[in-house]
Amino acid sequence: MADPRGFLKVRERELPENRPVAVRLRDWKDVHAHLEEGQVFLKEQAGRCMDCGIPFCHQGCPLGNLIPEWNDLVYREQWADAIDRLHETNNFPEFTGRVCPAPCESSCVLGINQPAVTIKNVEVSIIDEAFARGYVTPQVPQRLTGSTVAVVGSGPAGLAAAQQLTRAGHTVAVYERDDAIGGLLRYGIPDFKLEKVHIDRRIAQMQAEGTRFRPSVEIGIDITWDELRARYDAVVVATGATVPRDLAIPGRELSGTHFAMDFLHQANAVAAGREVADQITATDKHVIIIGGGDTGSDCLGTSLRQGAASVTTLAIGKQPPQERAASQPWPTDPILFEVSSSHEEGGERAYLASTVELVGDDQGTVRALRVAETEYLPDGRRVPKEGTEREIPADLVLVAMGFTGPETDSITQQVGAALTPRGLVHRDDDYASGLPGVFVAGDAGRGQSLIVWAIAEGRAAAASVDAFLQGGTELPAPVRASTVSLRA
Repeated sequence: MADPRGFLKVRERELPENRPVAVRLRDWKDVHAHLEEGQVFLKEQAGRCMDCGIPFCHQGCPLGNLIPEWNDLVYREQWADAIDRLHETNNFPEFTGRVCPAPCESSCVLGINQPAVTIKNVEVSIIDEAFARGYVTPQVPQRLTGSTVAVVGSGPAGLAAAQQLTRAGHTVAVYERDDAIGGLLRYGIPDFKLEKVHIDRRIAQMQAEGTRFRPSVEIGIDITWDELRARYDAVVVATGATVPRDLAIPGRELSGTHFAMDFLHQANAVAAGREVADQITATDKHVIIIGGGDTGSDCLGTSLRQGAASVTTLAIGKQPPQERAASQPWPTDPILFEVSSSHEEGGERAYLASTVELVGDDQGTVRALRVAETEYLPDGRRVPKEGTEREIPADLVLVAMGFTGPETDSITQQVGAALTPRGLVHRDDDYASGLPGVFVAGDAGRGQSLIVWAIAEGRAAAASVDAFLQGGTELPAPVRASTVSLRA
């Protein structure tokens, strides 16, 4: 390393401050200011990376990012080499550097007795600097193989698979049922976490490389799966896990109760300048968000920007600890209490809150939420504790309890794709579905997961597709379909 004693000289973990809450609530721009503190600040933090011998951050990241190497290059201010090293393992560091929860940092060796290296901030700074300096250019294949591939779904898994296969010389078309490319990145994640310019400039690079994009086309309806398979030599299913987990309680049918992703999709469309009829909005409303994860956090930040009267986030379980639990030792990715940028902005968070009933008015519109304290039974079940019920005023209730799996009706009915007991599209360890030439990548086969896992699976599935088409491959395959994360 450039400075083997860097972690002793700079012992504190520092990140650029977010934009002031009062300012950022007035717009939809990124809350972070990654490089505003200057490169000296960033150099010091990159220099904290240890010459640790066995970099556990490699296995904390499913992409196998060469983190110590590009930390060293940032310390030396060798930006061109840094982005080359980063792009060796990660197609889209501008996405992971902004919205990945950074399991690599949980595995950082320095994190044993000091705050971990600011890996995520260094990563996003590398790609931002690379775009600013013109280092990110199209990589056009030197030859075409003559093979054609359809990628269904334009989220991170689909985009990663498409870029890898295009660069291998295949002719690739990406199909997306929404009116714009990006999937969850486009319409699921608000601009204050991921401004859409980052998607647009990457799409422009991929188009220049030869990838073709087909938005507003739903496979199974506009084109049948049989027709798609007849047109292409291989198909990659990367449709994501988009079926929301519902809440089966009395009053669920009341007006004013919506799935979180319906709310976020519309808000993101409006932020992009599109018109949405009968938009679900939080303006002047008392908002209840059921679910304390990332989607709930996104609903919180969106509601506050829309001018909600109040926002309360409910989680059925206990508040996670501030420090690692003994059952989640280093280098696993522990479940910890997190304060996102949205939580900094306002709202209330309640734990051990079991939702009992949605209460409506005479017009069939929700007016309150009845909750009770969560009680843990000896068998581990969580139930509402008798005698603890109370009502919380609610004009808008957003169900943000995660996702159960992909939408599978058309692919199972039209081509007979098999499903797992969890309702996921079946695939073997090399991402092959069992249908000749059909492969499955990302959440459609893994279930709800992280963007970094989607990119890793997209890269690995591309290697399997290339091998299927060419009889062999030189594309990297960072994970198998059966690879599990280090989250305890």
